[in-house]
Amino acid sequence: MSQWRNGRMAQLSQMAVRLSATLWAQVLIAVLAVLVITITVIAPLPLEEQMLFTAACMTAALILRRKASRLAVLAMIVMSVIASLRYMYWRLTSSLGFEHWLDMAFGYGLVLAELYALLVLLLGYLQTAWPLQRKPYPLPQDQALWPSVDVYIPTYNEPLDIIRLTAFAAQAIDWPKDKLNVYVLDDGRRDEFREFCDSAGIGYIIRPDNFHAKAGNLNHALKITDGDFIAIFDADHVPTRSFLQVGMGWFLRDPKLAMLQTPHFFFSPDPFEKNLETFRSVPNEGELFYGLVQDGNDLWNATFFCGSCAIIKRGPLLEVGGIAVETVTEDAHTALKMSRLGYNTAYLALPQAAGLATESLSGHIGQRIRWARGMAQIFRTDNPLLGGGLKFGQRLCYLNAMLHFFYGLPRLVFLTAPLAYLFFGAQIFQASALLIMAYALPHILLASVTNSTIQGRFRHSFWNEVYESVLAWYIMRPVLLAMVNPKLGKFNVTAKGGVIEKGYFDWKMARPYIVVLALNVIGIVVGLSKLGFAADSDVVATLLINLTWTLYNIIISAASVAVAAEARQVRVEPRVYANLQASLVLSNGKTVVCETHDFSQRGIGITLPEGVLVPHGEQVLVSLMHDQEECAFPALVAFSRGPTLGLSFANLSIEQQRELIRMTFSRANTWAASWGEGVPDTPLGALGEVSTIGLRGLRLLGRATANETLIHLRSLLAQLKASVRST
Repeated sequence: MSQWRNGRMAQLSQMAVRLSATLWAQVLIAVLAVLVITITVIAPLPLEEQMLFTAACMTAALILRRKASRLAVLAMIVMSVIASLRYMYWRLTSSLGFEHWLDMAFGYGLVLAELYALLVLLLGYLQTAWPLQRKPYPLPQDQALWPSVDVYIPTYNEPLDIIRLTAFAAQAIDWPKDKLNVYVLDDGRRDEFREFCDSAGIGYIIRPDNFHAKAGNLNHALKITDGDFIAIFDADHVPTRSFLQVGMGWFLRDPKLAMLQTPHFFFSPDPFEKNLETFRSVPNEGELFYGLVQDGNDLWNATFFCGSCAIIKRGPLLEVGGIAVETVTEDAHTALKMSRLGYNTAYLALPQAAGLATESLSGHIGQRIRWARGMAQIFRTDNPLLGGGLKFGQRLCYLNAMLHFFYGLPRLVFLTAPLAYLFFGAQIFQASALLIMAYALPHILLASVTNSTIQGRFRHSFWNEVYESVLAWYIMRPVLLAMVNPKLGKFNVTAKGGVIEKGYFDWKMARPYIVVLALNVIGIVVGLSKLGFAADSDVVATLLINLTWTLYNIIISAASVAVAAEARQVRVEPRVYANLQASLVLSNGKTVVCETHDFSQRGIGITLPEGVLVPHGEQVLVSLMHDQEECAFPALVAFSRGPTLGLSFANLSIEQQRELIRMTFSRANTWAASWGEGVPDTPLGALGEVSTIGLRGLRLLGRATANETLIHLRSLLAQLKASVRST
């Protein structure tokens, strides 16, 4: 026994020595890597050699882009980081010798914006370099081992049609019925909602006040229900039948897992997609976050709870005091609190629910203002860099999420920086034009190519500048105020399910970037006039750099103006485009095999076989098929245009409504099929897209200005006529 013990101790000692040697080797490699990068960053190079360095890095990046493997992407990130740090080191040590107060004011303002952008770039690389790409984990065969789940659908002012769709889809989730309870949490306390829930067998919960808005609504329900887990869906987010089976397995595998988030997928266009006509052709504003950033956060065990389409374990949620109420972004703050207690979080990049995007630009901006204010409140009151419980990677992921919403002021600086030279002659770079290009170009180009390679499925180049330019002015003030006083501001509900009867130009929302656009257009005129009289080559080069920058700003601000031209939206319920197997039973008893091309709660679009015609007004029975299952629904032909029929469902019962949603919206593959399958990004192609939209923005602004002028002239003429009559 003693010999065995001594032998075992010797083995353990050898293992400890090997582990120690491995650890020291890793530390040594890391120190050497940092040393090499540092030397590369600070090494001074003559202009010609710096240009060669730029050419070599860009060539290597373009070659690596073709491979796009994980290692190739990491190599591109390393080159981009080196180029960006070289630029910033040169910027801080060789371009800030300001002598005039005007140069100093504009110059230091720009360098602070650049430092912010560099920090966000580096943190972004950390988040997205190696997405975890988690897959569903299977549940045990024995359903007795599956936990009980309460489904919460909080609502305040949404119409009943939206709630009905979400509630029926929640009831259709494939889960043991004795372990699944669906609740509508109605902070609007409406009788029609109570009646619907009673008729559909859905739980209905209200409270006497609206204290703490959505967070308070959820916390009130937590006191009444007792499920092992909580699945939360916003009023307009429709879950698929597979939602729980896809996500719940990870909780049974990992007892420390407290929250699993799935993507927010939208089956209607947001204001950018609707007004710019880019729906499903250009990834929207949120796709980068749900397609890549959250997947990267998952590697660091820093997945954010996003308020909907998520599963939360009751025990850990109660342990942190329920949904956070200290800030207006209660969701992300709740996840941060659970992470501080050592619980794990997870992200499954598989759309298992879909909802309605904001309809109007003003509503979209209001929603983003709340997010920005809430993140600033967390940064101020529960800063992830401070306090206990978080690992280093978690701190940095949360830090980047919060810093992201501080882009308002830096974005406005970038949109107006070249005007300092064109208008006032301010030298914001104390260096020659060629030297500026030699250091700035590799920083800009490598960051652009690297991010395009990493993000190409979920974000096209240059579109981020458009999104930020539209929102910059509006989020800047609430973010800065929240840093001063975190208690300022209140929760605002994002309206969904509205209509826009007539297209219009939103002058109020567009005003800030119309001003930016006008300033840059004036800057171009001033710069070109100066260029005509410039004789010195350095002055010419500096003017050309600033004119190019200003032209780019015109493209971005003009594209931002285009977003303010609100397109009509006459349907309360946007249709989902999908080709599903179907058949029609006509009034004469004949059966026609066909397929759908779109559907909604109220109707369905049908494509008939060649040669088949069905007249307007005919009553039919439409059957939908899925996995050997068939359900029939009475309908009326609302319109008939050759092979295309529009059917309106006729007086469906509660059970038929439930079956319709189960056969359409609730299909497991309804949303996942198109996730991340858009046209991949190419930077030059994306620049062409944004430039085309910029030209469209200029045309729309000209047309809106002409219409507004005509209205004012007519009003003035009417006043003159009235004045003449009165005299």
